[in-house]
Amino acid sequence: MDIETINRLAEIMTQHDLTELSLEQDQVKVRLARHSTVQRRGAVALEPTDNAEGSGRQAGAGLSQAAADQPAAPAAAVVTSPLVGTFYAAASPESPPFVNVGSKVKAGDVLCIVEAMKVMNEIKAERAGVIAKVLVKNGAPVEYEQALFEFTE
Repeated sequence: MDIETINRLAEIMTQHDLTELSLEQDQVKVRLARHSTVQRRGAVALEPTDNAEGSGRQAGAGLSQAAADQPAAPAAAVVTSPLVGTFYAAASPESPPFVNVGSKVKAGDVLCIVEAMKVMNEIKAERAGVIAKVLVKNGAPVEYEQALFEFTE
């Protein structure tokens, strides 16, 4: 298998938003994988400022005074499913869950498994944080980009 074929496989993954692709040809095995999706929740978009004197615009002018007076709560990060499948909180029915509410995780820690077409896909944390909510029950079906966990930094 040549580099052009591997590059084409990577392009296919991007075009179809695949997170993992395995291929075996002759006696060569190739496995390509991308990170799971993490989205930020609770972020506040501020109006851009033009810094022109006399314009009267201030950073955050669109925010209410009550919101400006309160300290900013830490934004919760959301880990979403990179594929359609079945959510498993543990490696086996006898094993403890990978994480619970309050668990501290590091980047690369396994959070859960999503089974798709008899393939067990480990969903890993992209950054460190503390699990705030587990949003899916063990054994439940999940959809593409469905929120699985909320965590704070």
